[in-house]
Amino acid sequence: MPTATPAGFPATASAPIGLAQRVATRVAFFIAGFGMSAWAPLVPYAKQRAGLDEASLGLLLLCLGVGSLVTMPLTGLLAPRLGCRLLIVCAALVIAVTLPLLATLDAPLALALALFLFGAGVGTVDVAVNIQAVLVEKAGDRALMSGFHGLFSVGGIAGAGGVSLLLSQGATPLWAALAVSALILLALGGAGRHLLPYAEGDSQGRGFALPHGIVLFIGLLTFISFLAEGAILDWSAVLLTARGQLPAAGAGLGYTAFALAMTLGRLTGDRLVRALGGRRILLGGGLLSAAGLALAVMASEWHLALLGFALVGLGASNIVPVLYSAIGRQQLMPSHQAVAAVTTLGYAGILAGPALIGLVAQGIGLPFALLGVAALLLVVAASARIGA
Repeated sequence: MPTATPAGFPATASAPIGLAQRVATRVAFFIAGFGMSAWAPLVPYAKQRAGLDEASLGLLLLCLGVGSLVTMPLTGLLAPRLGCRLLIVCAALVIAVTLPLLATLDAPLALALALFLFGAGVGTVDVAVNIQAVLVEKAGDRALMSGFHGLFSVGGIAGAGGVSLLLSQGATPLWAALAVSALILLALGGAGRHLLPYAEGDSQGRGFALPHGIVLFIGLLTFISFLAEGAILDWSAVLLTARGQLPAAGAGLGYTAFALAMTLGRLTGDRLVRALGGRRILLGGGLLSAAGLALAVMASEWHLALLGFALVGLGASNIVPVLYSAIGRQQLMPSHQAVAAVTTLGYAGILAGPALIGLVAQGIGLPFALLGVAALLLVVAASARIGA
């Protein structure tokens, strides 16, 4: 029986889903990547303003992850009651408001609170937009998830690159942050009305639920994929500099090669999924990313290491989108609960995984620790039937 959301929109899935909703979903993914990545170039400025050392900065940055992990399950709880539109719009507004605060606050406690709220906004957007993506893909009856996630990657490049460019041209952190916030508001103004005012077509499963069965397994595979991404983000530069292959100034090329290849793979991924099917994507992607990481670890020349990182990005690019499509097909849990659970597990991989790699590396060395991640990617390949 249709009910009404607080925003006054019908909470039934009978509202039409067409081109406008597909475009709005892409814009929402772009906002998520754009807003989150814009913070990265501002981190050194926040560290300097607050007078933090590396250990204190690490604890401060943890607040962002905690904010995300706390709100992701809550978003799954609230989605059937409030709808995707209200959650995405409100969370994006939180990002737009807190980003300028992160560019100006100098008290560690105030920064910690702002980062928690910023992370809460990021986590809410990520879950809500993936819930919408599942519904839009179902309505379209064709692969769309890779393209949606590709816009997140494009947003990430635009956010980090755009803020870095503004700062290099003399803009203050505040003005750079305000520019990002203004673009987020502009994007919301254009796409917000086409976001879905519902999340589920009925009132089932509105409470918290722990993932189990196939949902838990998909969540663990997502954890592995995000763990690999976090490993490249946090450890690729360390690997390249420790072996003397690149100077510190150029060590970021490892993650750059990974990110560009992942973006290219996702933007072309829908065609590949339609042509090959999700099973072959998981099989080939798991094998390619594992081989790429092994190449990066064992390469004696920096250009071969960069090729390896690029292969990881290309292979992993469509693993998570295919897994989210599988979440949309499963019948064990309502999709809003399943998406929230899988997203939370994935974020745990990208947040906690690199720290675990560091602990393992301390005992057996970084190369062997990263080869362990490559072995986990083979588990994804062995689980390819989930993508069918």
